[in-house]
Amino acid sequence: MRLALAAGAIVGVLAPAVGFFLVQRRMSLIGDGIGHAAFAGVAAGYLLGISPVLTALAASVAAAVAVEWLRGRRRTAGDQALALIFYTGIATGVVLISAAGALNANLFTFLFGSILTVTTSDLALVGSLGIAALALIAFLYRGLVAVSIDDEGARVTGLPVNALNVALAVLTGVTIAVSMRVVGILLIAALMVLPVIAAGRIAWSVRSTILVAMGIGLASALAGLAVSYYADLAPGGAIVLIASAITIITLALPPGHRAA
Repeated sequence: MRLALAAGAIVGVLAPAVGFFLVQRRMSLIGDGIGHAAFAGVAAGYLLGISPVLTALAASVAAAVAVEWLRGRRRTAGDQALALIFYTGIATGVVLISAAGALNANLFTFLFGSILTVTTSDLALVGSLGIAALALIAFLYRGLVAVSIDDEGARVTGLPVNALNVALAVLTGVTIAVSMRVVGILLIAALMVLPVIAAGRIAWSVRSTILVAMGIGLASALAGLAVSYYADLAPGGAIVLIASAITIITLALPPGHRAA
C-alpha cells in the first residue's frame, strides 16, 4: 500500500501539471487517444515477452509525437489526428493481445489500475520519470505556457515552438505510461483534465491554476487509493470519481468566484 501511495502521489501531481497545457490547447481528450496507443504497447510487451511498462512508454511517446507531427504540419486537423491514433491504437492492441493470448487479469491491471501490482521497481520507474518530467516542466515553463496560450504569438517572439510542442507531446506520453499501474490506461486522461477544470474555477492566475490543479490531483489520488484499499474497489475509478466530485463542487460555485 505504501508503494501505491508513493506512486499515486507522483501521478497525482504530474498528471494535472501536464494536463494544464493540454486543456489550454483545447486537446483535453488527447490522453484517451494516447492511452489506447499505450494499450497497444502493453499488448506488444506481452507478445514479445518484455516489460509491458517499457513498451507502453515507447508506444505512448511515439503516438504523442505522431499526433503533434500530423497537427503541426497541417497534415490533418488535431481531432482527426487524434482519431487516427485512437482507433489504430485500440485495434492494434486487440490484435496483439489475441495473438499473445494474454487476455487475463494482468491486462486489466493496466486498463483500470491496481494498488497490489505496484512493485519497488515500478515505483523507481514512476519516480524517476515523474521527477524528470516535473523538472522539465519547470525548466520549460514560460515557453510551454506561451505556446499553449498563443502558438502564433510565441512563434513571432522567436520561441522554438516546434521543439516545445514536441517536448509537451513527450511529457504527455510519459505521464500516461507512468500512470498505468495506479489509475489505469482508460482513466488517466480524466486525472489530467478534471483537476485543471476545477482549479480554473478557483485559481487567480496561470501559475496558481497549475499549482491548485496539482493539489487537487494529489488529494484525489491519495484519497482514491485509500478508498479503493479499504473498500476493495478499482483504484482508477475511485480516484477519478473523487476528482469528478471536486470538479462538480467547483462548477457549482457562483460565476466569478475566485480564491482570495
